[in-house]
Amino acid sequence: MKEKSSILVTGGLGYIGSHTVVELINQGFDVQIIDNLCNSDISVLHRIYQIVGIKPKFHHIDLRDLDSIKNCFRENKYNSIIHFAALKSVRESVLEPQKYYDNNIKSLENIISSMELFRVNKLVFSSSCTVYGQPDILPVKENSPFKNPESPYAETKQICEDMIKNLCGENSDIKIISLRYFNPIGAHSSRIIGESPNRIPENLVPYITQTALGKFAFLKVFGSDYNTHDGTAIRDYIHIEDLSIAHVKALNRLLNEKKLDSNYEYYNIGTGIGYSVFDVIKSFEKVSNLKLNYKILGRRDGDIEKIYADTNKSLDKLNWTARRDLDDMMESAWKWEKKNYKNDF
Repeated sequence: MKEKSSILVTGGLGYIGSHTVVELINQGFDVQIIDNLCNSDISVLHRIYQIVGIKPKFHHIDLRDLDSIKNCFRENKYNSIIHFAALKSVRESVLEPQKYYDNNIKSLENIISSMELFRVNKLVFSSSCTVYGQPDILPVKENSPFKNPESPYAETKQICEDMIKNLCGENSDIKIISLRYFNPIGAHSSRIIGESPNRIPENLVPYITQTALGKFAFLKVFGSDYNTHDGTAIRDYIHIEDLSIAHVKALNRLLNEKKLDSNYEYYNIGTGIGYSVFDVIKSFEKVSNLKLNYKILGRRDGDIEKIYADTNKSLDKLNWTARRDLDDMMESAWKWEKKNYKNDF
């Protein structure tokens, strides 16, 4: 019987990480998780077990602690890594930039150092469409130049991708795929895991669903004077389960090295459709049969006007495409929130 591949997932109890862990286990991978629980909860480990019947081995480690990472690598054997662990709030990064430089860049440095030391040569990196800044041409392609970053968070992702490119240029044995994904929303079809930030939501959709349930008096809409069809900012939203499948596709491409065109590849992961803030609100109102209370405020520092993906490369090379539309995404987010929301404010 063929031995299952052992995958280390950093940030594996977070929103994207937990959904990807479920998909990996469903696909037969042996998964271990590192998470420092700064924006996640240990209860997610049991939720993963509820879905797949397996509880992954968990390591409570802060990835800025190199010695702890080395001990973890020393005691366990990994074939590959999926690296999610990072701080990801655009707004917070504007307010506390050093916190983002310290965490996001140092974490990757320590992962790379441990990979080289213990000869783990495959990595899927969680990147972001923010690396493009405000593109001159839409939809944005993978070969589009990086513009000036609009936030420290975006800058950390640019720096991390540069680090990876340099590493792969120096070491041909290491194979890495960066997934530049757009805006993940929604929840697992089981309604057992979903987006559950520890603090006030920074992302649009959990703010919408929690406002609908009464946690907030109104939804804040940041900016209505953008050059878009209704004046609000446009993003490419992708269902979390579609995104988790993309990570497994990328991992399988790495494991089947003959498929690789280069030892460093990068892909857009989105739907290719741009939706405005008002489009998202209207979709939520449609699937929930509720009227959402919102107020229009000024633009928010760090936000770009509009971005959506060209996804042809992902379809061609990863054999991946998004399957769910905006109403599907909003309905799953709403079902998750209604089932799991706690009126503890």
